[in-house]
Amino acid sequence: MPAALVENSQVICEVWASNLEEEMRKIREIVLSYSYIAMDTEFPGVVVRPIGEFRSSIDYQYQLLRCNVDLLKIIQLGLTFTNEKGEYPSGINTWQFNFKFNLTEDMYSQDSIDLLANSGLQFQKHEEEGIDTLHFAELLMTSGVVLCDNVKWLSFHSGYDFGYMVKLLTDSRLPEEEHEFFHILNLFFPSIYDVKYLMKSCKNLKGGLQEVADQLDLQRIGRQHQAGSDSLLTGMAFFRMKEVLNHLYLNFPLDLWINNLRQAGDTRLWSESHHRGLEACE
Repeated sequence: MPAALVENSQVICEVWASNLEEEMRKIREIVLSYSYIAMDTEFPGVVVRPIGEFRSSIDYQYQLLRCNVDLLKIIQLGLTFTNEKGEYPSGINTWQFNFKFNLTEDMYSQDSIDLLANSGLQFQKHEEEGIDTLHFAELLMTSGVVLCDNVKWLSFHSGYDFGYMVKLLTDSRLPEEEHEFFHILNLFFPSIYDVKYLMKSCKNLKGGLQEVADQLDLQRIGRQHQAGSDSLLTGMAFFRMKEVLNHLYLNFPLDLWINNLRQAGDTRLWSESHHRGLEACE
């Protein structure tokens, strides 16, 4: 049975520049008791391809991610907070951060922008009322959300998501080498579970986030391709899969999957989600 659409106003908070500091104060309190954070980002697609020689397909995919993340800007970030049992705080449990983005000045893939606009993103409002990424990064660094061993991050096929997060937090280009990226990533996000890789233990699960949600009979709240709704659905999928795995395998060793973002030889962490690049970058 397909996941149904439910109104999001009761659980998802829209965050713009005007209410950023107020909502970050709330998050600093929430994370003390709800330290499992599901995350999703929306970004303006893939617009360039790396050129040159590459050591492997993994190296090529990382360089593809690196040059696109370096050139483009994050548009939305969704954070959903739960505890270790998958329980949510009462009221708002998801924050959708809307960043400055200017369709006249900033680079993007037209297909990606069309997809996001059709999903309800308000690009005029992003231009006029969007959050400054530097200010957001300053607040995030002292929020208790990053750089904390006790915080567990939940994601779905999250190479680009974490690429944009590392860029945002460091205010710099991504490292040239993949191993350097992982070193920085692990400093900011010491514990990450990627639902896409947990699916390896659920043989009947396949497809993208919405397909997985449908197979798990989960009910979406909000609209697909908005970061808040997608982060909330990612958290739901993680805890439903945890239930399934504990039923199938007594005492399923979930911790074996922590930070297991890509197994050896697997390029999917860095693979593109939707769109094709048009040009090459040095």
